[in-house]
Amino acid sequence: MRRELEPWLKGREIGRVERLAPAGPKYANLERAAGQRVLDVGRRGKFILAPLAGGDELVIHLGMTGSISADEPTGAAAGHVRVKVHLAGDGPPTLYFRDARRFGRFLVVPAGEYESLPTLAALGPEPFDEELTPARFAANLRRSGMAVKTYLMSQRPVAGVGNIYADEALWRARLHPETPARDVPEAPAGDLLAAIRAVLAESLAANGTTLRDYRRVGGETGEFFESLAVYGKAGEPCSRCGTQMVKSVVGQRGTVHCPHCQRLRRSRRSGKRRGAGP
Repeated sequence: MRRELEPWLKGREIGRVERLAPAGPKYANLERAAGQRVLDVGRRGKFILAPLAGGDELVIHLGMTGSISADEPTGAAAGHVRVKVHLAGDGPPTLYFRDARRFGRFLVVPAGEYESLPTLAALGPEPFDEELTPARFAANLRRSGMAVKTYLMSQRPVAGVGNIYADEALWRARLHPETPARDVPEAPAGDLLAAIRAVLAESLAANGTTLRDYRRVGGETGEFFESLAVYGKAGEPCSRCGTQMVKSVVGQRGTVHCPHCQRLRRSRRSGKRRGAGP
């Protein structure tokens, strides 16, 4: 999304912003963007960050059902448009932010001031940051006794891993999603970091994963759905061992794993459960 928005938005002036959603912190201070030029289109975790010439920053998070388009949505989708940004200069004249379930955010803050966005303020390192070594990632995991999947989705040990990619990466690393994060040894933590990077890189190359709502800026779907190994495949045979995959709820999110490849084990030394795989 960031890559597609950058050539369209960068350098253009925002004329006016229409907020169609109810007033609230998720859509705060949008009027401040009017008259400001978009200096760049960046990203931090799953947040799109666009610094503005007047010292503010446009912050966008798609949530579970958000999308950004240059074409006006029609039909039922038209009723889910929450924000319209009218732009001056060459290019499509309007940005449409659509969000059916209203979990997304679209607001303006003073640049770098994220007190109203605690998740953004507390984000862990970027997954492709060269300074994020397996040892550092393992140390990040040791800070929490949460289930490793839940802790990944908190965005604190590493930024940007959502429900789909957590399931996929844990399966590749042969880690049970309920393994306490602090119980993941350094070697499996390194495998998990490598799996996260591989899954994200492959998904980026396929323009993301469309299950239902996600669309690219031009309205196209993401094609990584065809490459999913576990997410949404409960009851199907594991492509690695043939065991029927099962669905559970971890951290209030639907989760699929292979009970053979991703076994939940107990440490003989501590008696705690581990899921480092067979």
